Amino acid sequence: MKEDFLQYLWQYQFFLPSKLVTTKGIDVSVIKTGEHNNNAGPDFFNAQVRIDGQLWAGNIEIHVKSSDWYVHGHENNKAYNTIILHVVWEHDVEVYRKDSSVIPTVELKDKIDKQLLNNYYSLFQQNGKWINCEQSISTIDGFVLNSWLEKLYIERLEQKTTLIDELLHHTKNDWEAVLFILLAKNVGLNINGTTFLQFAKHIDFSIVRKTRHQLLSLEALFFGQAGFLADVIEDGYYQQLQKEYNYLKTKFNLEELKLDFQFFRLRPPNFPTVRLAQLAALYHQKGSLFTDAMEVTEISKFYDLFKVAISDYWKTHYSFTATSKKSPKNISKELIDLIIINTIIPLKFKYQQTLGVVETDKILELATQLKAEKNAIIEKFGELKIKSNNAFETQALLQLKKEYCAELRCLECKIGNSILKN
Repeated sequence: MKEDFLQYLWQYQFFLPSKLVTTKGIDVSVIKTGEHNNNAGPDFFNAQVRIDGQLWAGNIEIHVKSSDWYVHGHENNKAYNTIILHVVWEHDVEVYRKDSSVIPTVELKDKIDKQLLNNYYSLFQQNGKWINCEQSISTIDGFVLNSWLEKLYIERLEQKTTLIDELLHHTKNDWEAVLFILLAKNVGLNINGTTFLQFAKHIDFSIVRKTRHQLLSLEALFFGQAGFLADVIEDGYYQQLQKEYNYLKTKFNLEELKLDFQFFRLRPPNFPTVRLAQLAALYHQKGSLFTDAMEVTEISKFYDLFKVAISDYWKTHYSFTATSKKSPKNISKELIDLIIINTIIPLKFKYQQTLGVVETDKILELATQLKAEKNAIIEKFGELKIKSNNAFETQALLQLKKEYCAELRCLECKIGNSILKN
């Protein structure tokens, strides 16, 4: 038995229909369970209970055993002087306030439905399970599952806005600059994402605005700041970039970073050099990218927005030393999908929050237009008969696995709740 389960029982009043009584046999009726407190202090604030006909208002403390009161040192903590009721699984000792008055105690072990207890023990019995509810999740009512996935998706968006908040502070609320940094991070994917983030944060976006009209200048800025122009290479285009970057470095007092971009185990189209060329082409050709991205609501139009032609050199190269057959090397639809999922939608969500007009339905609709993501977690849910039809569902399932299943937060999960109540 764990305290969090007892807190769950108290919060939702999952007791047998017989009256609650204290360990002294005095009637107890719950008027208000109180506000669940996840921080330090009593477990429930501002509760109201009637004990022997007298209405009490104050806080509730939950323990597995009454003696845990002393194990946790509550007798020496002023924050617990306002406890009006002690709720325990097993009563093994009387508990006193500082004025020596006994705190009324309710024992729960004989007041809980046996099926509910069996469901609880079954749910939390590990035995090497991938998730606690893997044997039952496919039986959950579709309405319950869908409503929970929607909440999980919004929760995931909220988490993603944490980085956006940091970047808004870093750029002094320059939304265009924030979009640039997030795009850079996303084109780097998992292997180079952090390095691209460092690269983009180190560039003053006002310089991007000043150089974007000349593609060679923008490429020189990006490749130079990324550390790719420090070598001696017998290549005319490379030497042009070096010359232009030296000019920009003097003009804007640029400071180079030492970055560790990875090429190993990457397909050539994902090389960081190709991604930088695509990023330069995008900002050369699109003058109001943030405004356009905030206004677009259809996936097909996003594909048009991010369809740009890179410079001729990169159509026949993967790096400054690796040539390729001539190809357009456009930003792929798969990468654009990831950009929409991880950059555009969270940015829309945060931007609308600042305006006070979050269009949740439209944001969800945009996510449902995107194909379901493919990864090990989504495949495992599929094996458990939880199929994903779009990115809204895959993002919600990733949130479920990471924030609830992996953390054993079944009591805070609608799926876990549904199984317990079954």
